[in-house]
Amino acid sequence: MEKYISVQDIENAALARLPRNARDYYKSGATEEQTLGENRSAFRKLRIRPKCLIGVSDCDLSTTALGARVALPVGVSPTAMQRMAHPDGELANARAAQAAGTIFTLSTISTSSIEEVAEAAPDAIKWFQLYIYKDREVTKRLVQRAEKAGFKAIALTVDTPLFGIRRADVRNQFALPGHLKLANFEGMMSNKINSSSNGSGLNEYVRDLFDKSLTWDDIAWLKSITSLPIVAKGVLRGCDAARAARAGCAAVLVSNHGARQLDGVPATIEALPEIVAAVKKYNVEVYMDGGVMTGTDVYKALALGAKMVFVGRPALWGLTVGGQAGVARVLDILRTELEYTLQIAGTPTIADITRDMVRHESEYAKL
Repeated sequence: MEKYISVQDIENAALARLPRNARDYYKSGATEEQTLGENRSAFRKLRIRPKCLIGVSDCDLSTTALGARVALPVGVSPTAMQRMAHPDGELANARAAQAAGTIFTLSTISTSSIEEVAEAAPDAIKWFQLYIYKDREVTKRLVQRAEKAGFKAIALTVDTPLFGIRRADVRNQFALPGHLKLANFEGMMSNKINSSSNGSGLNEYVRDLFDKSLTWDDIAWLKSITSLPIVAKGVLRGCDAARAARAGCAAVLVSNHGARQLDGVPATIEALPEIVAAVKKYNVEVYMDGGVMTGTDVYKALALGAKMVFVGRPALWGLTVGGQAGVARVLDILRTELEYTLQIAGTPTIADITRDMVRHESEYAKL
C-alpha cells in the first residue's frame, strides 16, 4: 500500500478496479453533479495563514467526540453496501478505524450486520447511521440492536425523505449483486434492492419504506427508545442546526449526503460556518463530511469550527484497493498530511487551530 502517496492515488486505483455497477454507485452525485465537484473545489478557495516561530516540538492530533477520546479528528462516514468494494466490506472498514483510534459509522443499508461489525471491531468507537422507516418497529429494533451491540451514538440522517436522482444508477439499473444482502434486514422485510424493474433498485427499495412525514418533533420519539446521543446528519442551514439542538440532538453533522441528494446545494465547507454560529449558544458539537481529500482540507474544516471531519468515499476507495490495509492507508495519509499542516502552520495541537487560521480567497482579492 505504500506506493499510494495520496488519497487521489487510491481513488484512481479504485475506480479502475471496480465493476461499473458499483463504481458508478459509489462515485456519482445528484443530477448534474455540480455540488459533487464543488464539495472539493470549495476547499481550494480557502487560504491557511501560518504562524511563525511558535515552537512545535510536540504535535497532538487527538480530540474528543461526544466525550470519547479519538486519536485522529478524521472519522469514517456511513456508506452503503461496502461488500461491493471488498468481500470483507464494513468489517474491514471498522477494523481500520479501530486501529487508527477513530470513529466508524455503520450505514443502515450495510452488507454486514450490526452484530457482525461489533464482533469484528469490539474496541472501535462505533456509531450507527439511521433512516427512520414507516414501520417504527423496524426502526426501534435497529436502534436497540445497535445499543445492545455497543454502538455509542445514533447518526440520524435528516436530509432523505427519499433518495435523490442519480443518473448513473438509473442508466445502470443499479441493483445489489445477488450474492449480497442488506444484512440488517435479513428476515425482516423484502429485499427489493437485488432487482430493478425501472431505473435504480435502491430508489425503488426506499420509496415504499422511508417515512417522508418526519419532522423535528420525531426526535422526541427517537430519544424515548434509546439512551444513545443523537447526531443530526445532513444539516445545511443554521436554523435547522438550532432546531436539532432544541430537539435534543447532541451534535450536528454538516453534510449534503456526498452531493447525492439535491444538486445545487452548498458545498459542506461553505455551509459549515453558518452551522457553527447557529449552535454556539447550545451544548452541541459540529462535525462535517463531504469533499475531504487531504490533510489541509481537514485543517480548514477544523479552523472553521468542525470538531471532527468524516470521510466516506476515500474509505471506500481504500477498501477497494486493499481491504482493511487500504482503509488504514487512507487514514494514515490524512494523519500524516494533517500532522505536517499543524506544525508548518504553527498550531501544534487541535485546540490551537482557531478561526483566524483560515481566510477565503476573496479576502485577498480585496488587497
